[in-house]
Amino acid sequence: MSLLQWLKNIDRSLFLKLNHDVGFVFWDKLMIWTRNPLTWIPLYIGVLVIVFRKCKRTEVFKFIVVSAVTVFITDSLAARVMKPFFERLRPCYEPSLQGLVRILDGCGGRYSLPSNHAANHFGLAVFWFSSVFLISGKRWYWLWIWAAIICYAQVYVGKHYPFDILMGAVTGSCIGLLAYMVFKYWVKKSPGKKDSLDLKQVKV
Repeated sequence: MSLLQWLKNIDRSLFLKLNHDVGFVFWDKLMIWTRNPLTWIPLYIGVLVIVFRKCKRTEVFKFIVVSAVTVFITDSLAARVMKPFFERLRPCYEPSLQGLVRILDGCGGRYSLPSNHAANHFGLAVFWFSSVFLISGKRWYWLWIWAAIICYAQVYVGKHYPFDILMGAVTGSCIGLLAYMVFKYWVKKSPGKKDSLDLKQVKV
């Protein structure tokens, strides 16, 4: 057995364990609710409120713009470039898994590698963690838990294999780090910056 096939078998086994073997009604509903974008609106509003309190309006505008661009890039890269390139079937489309996958929230598009949810949310998590630390000196470690819960839900409802999540998380984290670097440069270049924000040298 090749290394690639061995890893593929582990990936499928772990998927079936998380999707099929640990399910029950309450958890099913919770995971569907967790992956719904509307669920997290209060969190997004809370993030904006904190940024509004710590920054001038120009920095808030830049924070919002870079956040939106981060998601646009991660989502486009995952959906339009990587998925068509890898052409890995979603678990619900995989012939060898027919009858084994619990499909709780629809099947979605045909391909699964990488997970858009993982790329988008880890992209935001890295950007927000770094930029908020830059702005306020606060370390929002809970962002990693937030992103991880949403990613876990993708496997649980039958949308993705664990390796899809890992690939999406790595992709999103790299884009999020680049987004932070752009944000930091943009803020530092703003006129009168010393009066609006005490920038720190942050390593991420």
